[in-house]
Amino acid sequence: MSDPHDYSRSFGGAALGARLRRASERIDRDSTRVYAALNVRFEQRWYGVLRQLIEQDRPMAVGEIAAILRITHVSVSETSRSMEKAGLIASSAAPEDARRRLLSLTDKGRALAAQMAPLWEAFIAAAQELNDEAGDVVRLLDQLDEALDRRSVFDRIMSRISLGETDQPTDK
Repeated sequence: MSDPHDYSRSFGGAALGARLRRASERIDRDSTRVYAALNVRFEQRWYGVLRQLIEQDRPMAVGEIAAILRITHVSVSETSRSMEKAGLIASSAAPEDARRRLLSLTDKGRALAAQMAPLWEAFIAAAQELNDEAGDVVRLLDQLDEALDRRSVFDRIMSRISLGETDQPTDK
């Protein structure tokens, strides 16, 4: 049921970013609650990096993981530092370029992934149920991704504003 006092909802499509952030935060918060209820030390943000290292079964560069997940290099770097501190992954310099960090699963990381497999199946089933109940929101997110690939939010906004020559923002 719609809450008439829901500020973000009252803006409809104009609050797209706020609504996506809110949904993401709600999903992450509930995921964190599940891990806490089961006394599992796991951060939801680790999942994508861990999943790639499991699936690829080889050391991977931070940039490679970022490209596959379509998130920023900075995000993967921050996540990997946290995972390394938890002992789930190890990082080493790439043999061909010491500036590149290669990430690999530790024995502790592999053991945790094996332990978590049944729990993650429950997460997947719950996500499918939620997606079905919401009317295939994943299909709509695919369409949103495609629209953003065709034309970024930056380009859409810049085409709608007119800055005179003297009004141009500067880097100074």
